[in-house]
Amino acid sequence: MKRPLALLLGLAALALPGCIYAHIKSPLDTDLQQTKLGAKVGTASNQQVLGLVAWGDAGTQAAAANGGITTINHADEEWFSILWFVYGRRTTIVYGD
Repeated sequence: MKRPLALLLGLAALALPGCIYAHIKSPLDTDLQQTKLGAKVGTASNQQVLGLVAWGDAGTQAAAANGGITTINHADEEWFSILWFVYGRRTTIVYGD
């Protein structure tokens, strides 16, 4: 009896959106009325594998430094994952001058 239930739960989990592959980009700002992006773009990422190993710095300060930005005007966040926790990457994208 336990085997069919486990199989059913496993299939239901795979049917959820984004379980196998997800690539999402969203703004980090709350006020988007008059956003001016600026001339420079900087990115910073962190990654993880199997939820066991993680590395990188996805902070806004690291992204600004990578793009040579001193004034941040806008920020976005990008998520990429394969099979939930098998591989994941989070990237912070900042725009400014």
